[in-house]
Amino acid sequence: MRFRDFLRASVLLLGAAATALAVVAMFAVARDDDATTAIVASAWLVAAAVAGTVRGARPRPTDGIARLIAAARTTSTLPELEPGAILVNRHWPLALACLVATVAGVWFPQVPAVAAGYALFVALRWRNQPRAVQAIEERDGVEFWIERGSPLRAPRLLRLPGLRKIEAEPAAKARG
Repeated sequence: MRFRDFLRASVLLLGAAATALAVVAMFAVARDDDATTAIVASAWLVAAAVAGTVRGARPRPTDGIARLIAAARTTSTLPELEPGAILVNRHWPLALACLVATVAGVWFPQVPAVAAGYALFVALRWRNQPRAVQAIEERDGVEFWIERGSPLRAPRLLRLPGLRKIEAEPAAKARG
């Protein structure tokens, strides 16, 4: 699976998790009829959205993604194309956290609200990462693919030859 596609899928899954957890939190708050928890949860979601938007505005990769790219192993063969298995291997902690927060929301409505805010923050912070990786790929003439591995180890990337993007020269510069 191409790394930038993996990042896009991650942003969408985090956004979906944030939405689902916010709905669970609001149902739990409505069941308890607790205005204070509703106000604090709403403020937390707004704060997470603002912080994620501000932190995600930079057009370069995060430090963790930059380390993954720098440590990518060079190869000339495509890995096995198993996007479903890779997504499940890498996103099972997200699914587990959503399940735990949902169950905990039965007794503590604050838990899914906090989890929703965190998922929203990360989704908004990572929203520009696929474009940053694409810019590196175009600059270096490579493609980064995520290698299927153990779900308990850090992900590894493969660096494959790709196509370099060559910018057109302006007409005045080309003539002179």
